[in-house]
Amino acid sequence: MQVSRALYSREVLFERIGRKVSNTTLLRWEASGRFPRRVRLGQTSVAWRVDEIEDWLQSCAEARAYHHYAEIS
Repeated sequence: MQVSRALYSREVLFERIGRKVSNTTLLRWEASGRFPRRVRLGQTSVAWRVDEIEDWLQSCAEARAYHHYAEIS
């Protein structure tokens, strides 16, 4: 899979989503389907697709319209 627009580090991901979480939490969210799954680029390299992160952020914003408190994940 070619990743044209991606976030290549957790620091950039955290900046985009506006919060910092542990790698364990990210893995748990991804496994449960509560956060977009990372894409493996190499043996030790991963990235998150920008479009999937933007869709996730949009769904969080929409959840605020229906609930008093929106679940980030």
